Amino acid sequence: MEDMNETAERILREADTIAVVGLSRDPAKEAHSVPAAMQAAGFRIIPVNPVADTLLGERVHRSLADIPEPVDVVDVFRPSEQAAEVAREAAAIGAKALWLQQGITSAEARAIAEEAGMDYVEDRCMAVVRAVAGIRKERR
Repeated sequence: MEDMNETAERILREADTIAVVGLSRDPAKEAHSVPAAMQAAGFRIIPVNPVADTLLGERVHRSLADIPEPVDVVDVFRPSEQAAEVAREAAAIGAKALWLQQGITSAEARAIAEEAGMDYVEDRCMAVVRAVAGIRKERR
């Protein structure tokens, strides 16, 4: 049985496309700088934000259901109490993994992810895991 750190690294090694729920328009916030760092490392970032139109040079979607392509990982920058609803949406679009950023935990989101067969990570910074593991993607 792999631990959460091993799961986190495996998710990033296998993933190309990351939908970021709550990607911020404010470059000073981690909900902007972390996805920007992942994009710089070669990952495809798909922003999900209720008010912005373009973030990190990508078209913003209002919800996960609005994304017209497959998503490998749903990265969550929303309060813990909203994580279960995001987990349900991630399961509905067939995401392979649900990742709750550092400081975000949810037993309900974990249960939803596991029931849907998604890999699950919580309370970890995606950019830190990527940097420590030295994971980069080649842009196609």
